[in-house]
Amino acid sequence: MSCYLYILRSERSNKYYIGQTQDVRKRLDRHNRGGSRSTKAGTPWVVIHVEKYTSRSEAPRRERYLKSPAGWSELKNLKKLHTVGVPERSAAR
Repeated sequence: MSCYLYILRSERSNKYYIGQTQDVRKRLDRHNRGGSRSTKAGTPWVVIHVEKYTSRSEAPRRERYLKSPAGWSELKNLKKLHTVGVPERSAAR
């Protein structure tokens, strides 16, 4: 069965979330309904990147890599590809 790595961007806070699932649409719906404590405050979320893997062990491995110091620059580039035209939020409120 296929497994997917996905990257979400919050339209509210402009933060990112990386995860993996077997059904991206169903998982996005769960995030947007507040079904995940770590993403509840950032709704609505949009999918900005998806990678498909044939084995269930590959997607978590890729997720760990992107979250590691070795994968940060690649993750930064993936985020850049999808943030053209997205306004940055200022730190001051």
